Amino acid sequence: MCNQFDSLRYVGKVTKILAVNSGSSSLKFKLFEMPSEAVIIEGDFERIGNKEARMRLKVRGIEKSDRFPIYTHVEAVELLIRALIDEKAIESYSEISGVGHRISHGGVYYKDAVLVNETVKSRILELGALSPLHNPVNLMGIEAFEKVLKDVKQVAIFDTSFHHTIPKENYIYALPYRYFEDYGIRRYGFHGPSHQYVSEEAIKIYPQAQKMITCHLGSGSSISAILNGQSIDSSMGFTPLAGLVMGTRTGDIDPQIIPFIQEKEGLTPREIKDLINKESGLLGISGFSNDLRDLENAAQNGNERAQLAIDVFVHQIVHYIGAYAAMLNGVGALVFTAGIGERSSLVRTKVCNALTYLGLAIDEAENKMNARVINTAQSKVKVFVIPTNEEVIIARDVVRVANI
Repeated sequence: MCNQFDSLRYVGKVTKILAVNSGSSSLKFKLFEMPSEAVIIEGDFERIGNKEARMRLKVRGIEKSDRFPIYTHVEAVELLIRALIDEKAIESYSEISGVGHRISHGGVYYKDAVLVNETVKSRILELGALSPLHNPVNLMGIEAFEKVLKDVKQVAIFDTSFHHTIPKENYIYALPYRYFEDYGIRRYGFHGPSHQYVSEEAIKIYPQAQKMITCHLGSGSSISAILNGQSIDSSMGFTPLAGLVMGTRTGDIDPQIIPFIQEKEGLTPREIKDLINKESGLLGISGFSNDLRDLENAAQNGNERAQLAIDVFVHQIVHYIGAYAAMLNGVGALVFTAGIGERSSLVRTKVCNALTYLGLAIDEAENKMNARVINTAQSKVKVFVIPTNEEVIIARDVVRVANI
């Protein structure tokens, strides 16, 4: 294992970029060699803030896991850098040329990735009001790396940036126009790096697919309409709460429900935020889990609410695909990605069986194997299962924006 990176070190100059996704108690990372985009090492930290926190590494197919007391993100970053050195991924801090951070919400400020400075950090924090589950903890990751890698360029890559091509008629809400002018209240769209990556990969497979619908289905889910490589609509809105039913988020609901519940139960604004962000979605319907794997198992054993949660989820996916197929005036390719999209053949079957009016048909044998192409030869729509790679989009943006 000590010599496994030698082939990388001595073929000219190696530029190494870290792509990072920080959560409230987690930190995921990949170290890339650029411009080859080879993954040198990847892994994650879980349960940060706990004496039994876990660090996992994957190096050339070999996985390692260990537990440490890790109480802050700074401690996690320090452990990460030491692990990179121990595994011979780097010889010193100076080999890391840049760090890219996935940030949930860029608001009206950022239509592209940007070098991090104090203004950027203050805006990320400000926009935490719009993405409360993500922006504040994304900022924690930036500040942790700044403390450990003081001289390394940090780049913020926003989930919303890919969707800046959505036309105005598709992103404006029917509120008094001054709320858009004064507060930037509009549809933004999220999961940008994922939708960008899988749409680019789909075009490589099928260049004729200029009209495409990409389905990022996971704990957080969104669907995007892609025309000629650009996003023209996306199911998430002003915040990541809108659109599809998700693991713990409501997705689309009648807005009058919120003040109705608030008045009936005397809830505070904070309690309402927790209700619609953390207690709803698949968890709220099923009453016991936000994990689709648990729901599928329970539904097979006769749990009616688990089955209902799956059916509601599928219904909304079909609803958005139908709307976007109409908007695009046809569709050449349908792409499934993220945890559920990549692994749940059941959801893909249910969704695709509701889309036969588009001339779409899937090969069930290929679907059950999670194959890359699952449509039949006769299908008028190509159907792809493409594992997302948000991190490589982050790494590319770091090289481009930081001029590395």
